[in-house]
This record gives sequence, structure tokens and C-alpha cells, in this order.
Amino acid sequence: MATGCPRYPFEWPSNVDQPKEFADVHGQPALPVVLPSGDQAWLVTRYHDVRALLTDARISKNRNRPDMARMTAGPAAAKHFANQVEMDPPGHPRMRRLIAKAFTSARVETLRPRIERIVAELLDQLAAGPKPVDLSAEFAHPLSIRVICELLGVPADDQPRFAALTEPPWEYMADLIARKRQEPADDLISALIAVTDAEDGRLSDTELHWWSTVLLLAGYETSAHQLLSAVVMLLENPDQLAKLRADRTLVPSAVEELLRHQVVGTSLSMLRYVTDDIELDGVTIPRGSSVVPSLECANHDPAVFDDPMALDLTRSGPPQLTFSHGRHFCVGAALARVELQLGLDGLLGRFPGLRLAEPVDRLNRRVDPYTQGFAAVPVTW
Repeated sequence: MATGCPRYPFEWPSNVDQPKEFADVHGQPALPVVLPSGDQAWLVTRYHDVRALLTDARISKNRNRPDMARMTAGPAAAKHFANQVEMDPPGHPRMRRLIAKAFTSARVETLRPRIERIVAELLDQLAAGPKPVDLSAEFAHPLSIRVICELLGVPADDQPRFAALTEPPWEYMADLIARKRQEPADDLISALIAVTDAEDGRLSDTELHWWSTVLLLAGYETSAHQLLSAVVMLLENPDQLAKLRADRTLVPSAVEELLRHQVVGTSLSMLRYVTDDIELDGVTIPRGSSVVPSLECANHDPAVFDDPMALDLTRSGPPQLTFSHGRHFCVGAALARVELQLGLDGLLGRFPGLRLAEPVDRLNRRVDPYTQGFAAVPVTW
């Protein structure tokens, strides 16, 4: 690889002006970058290349390789679990099929009335409380926590402990699984326990523990930050906000465009290993390399999206890749979409005068190479 590689993830020049690299990285299909760990990897940037790569049998998510790049300089999160959970075929598809049954669009739609009630309860609390209010602490995170905890079966009394997670709650989940084994209920963890304890042993205890914890974290943190980002982007694009207020049937398409426009979760976690040479339009990514299929770069590919740096809630065309593609497509995508749709629709309906309580350039983004969301979003109306 060449020296002087750009650093990835790219930095945001402001809270609404996206990384300049999004506009100029598509001139080459893959470029060498330096990760937060100091290791180098290939960044794949074009929409069709990223989509194809995510279904390519020559890339592996198995990170137990001594020559694979590290994402960050510190110890790998949950390494003791990751080393025991298969992230490639045949193990991963087996686990994924079992998990995906709980996250079908049909099942998520049955949750819509309950999510609507949670949104209404939180909005009532906002309306009755003092202003300004931090939308992160009082709406986005409580919404995501309550929804994913109810789906998984986390008791209501335990839910507040997840408001400020600094580490994955491995010990808590082990305790919850033990309790659910004694007293199963109509929830996802109980269903996964039943699969684990079945005679054919379709999930191991380690896989059960891993997936339960990952689903909790992914279903709460990412959705909350995406909702916060969506609100900020709308409030800073008044022409688009006016369109949405005038026609609320645009909410589903608005959510898709907001997901495309600003991916708050970077693609650092998409790091893969190349098991055989891959050629992309004259660029060879050699066997043994580490590669990052960049979802955010793909979502800003000018060959696919007209004026990709602009927010356009009426945009049509290919789907955004924020939820990934192929065998690692986000199992919680349908749930995240419903949360975003109902959360945005509820806020806009309840508070027609919703606005930021501080200038957007004073909002703080999280210092996190994985989730570059807003730490707090103070609003008033």
C-alpha cells in the first residue's frame, strides 16, 4: 500500500457538512486507508462494488487471523466471545436464520401499535416538562431502549440501567438468560433459549449469549442516534422539513433518504478479510488484505445518486445500503424503520414549532469511531 494514506473514518468538518471525502473518493474503486488502530486496509467506495463485495465468498468476517487489521488500538470488544462465534458460513447463516424469524417485517408490524403508544407516552412527558429538553436523554434513547427491551424480554425495572452503557452488559445478559430459563415468557430471549435447549442444539450457550447481547446493543444505540441525526438534518434543511410537514405520507421515503444522507454508524465495523485476490476495475485487492466496504461512501456515489450530498426527501432510485446487504444485512432493519417513522411522525405532529435550542455548530458529536452520533440535541418549540 502507498504511504500517506487518508485516515478512516473520515472527519466531519461540521455537524451538517459531510466529510469532503464523500465527494471525491469515487474516482477509484478502492483506496488504502489507515484505521484508528494504525493498521492499513482497503476502502471500497462505489455503490455497486460495495454491494457485490458484501455477497462475495472471497471476503470473510472471521477476525481470528493474526494478519488481519485491527479496528482500534485497544483490545477487541468481547474478544472472548467473538473468537467462539462463527461469523462466516456455515455457522453464521444457521444462527442468522434463527434470529431473523423474530425480526420479520410481519412480526415488527404487530409491534407498531405498542411502539406508537411508547412514542405518545414520551411525547406527553416532553410536552408536560420544562424547555429546552435534550431529545437524546428524554426521547430517542428511551424510545429505543423500551422497544428493544420489550422485544427481547428485559424486565421494565432493569431497563434504566441501559441508559448510559459504557461496556457490553455480558454479565447482566448471562443472569437474564438464567432467569428466563426458569421462567420463560413470550419474548425473543425465551424463544432463543428454547432453540438452544432443543435436542438438536441449534444454538450453543455462547451463541445464545452473544446474540442476545448484540441484539440489545444494536437495537438500542444505533437506532437512537439515527433518530437524533434525522431530526437535526431536518431542522437544518427547512425546505425539506416544510415538504414533510405538508405531506406526512412522505415519512417512509424521508426515513430512507435520511438513512442514506447521514450514516451515523461508520463502516469500521464492516472490516473484512480477503481470502483470495479481488479485482475491482483495474485495482487488485490482494489475498490476505483487510477491506472495509464503505456503506456511507456507497450511499454518496454520484454514479448512482444524483447530487448525492444534498438531502432530498422525494428521492427515488436504488435503495440505500445503510443496513448493509447480503448475509450480514441488519436483522433489525424493519424494527429500526418503524421506530424512525413513528418517532419522526410523532415529533412533527406534536410540536409544529420544533427547533434546535442551540446553534447546530455547538452540538457535540460523540468521539467514537463506530457511532458518530450527537451526544445531546437540545430542542424547544
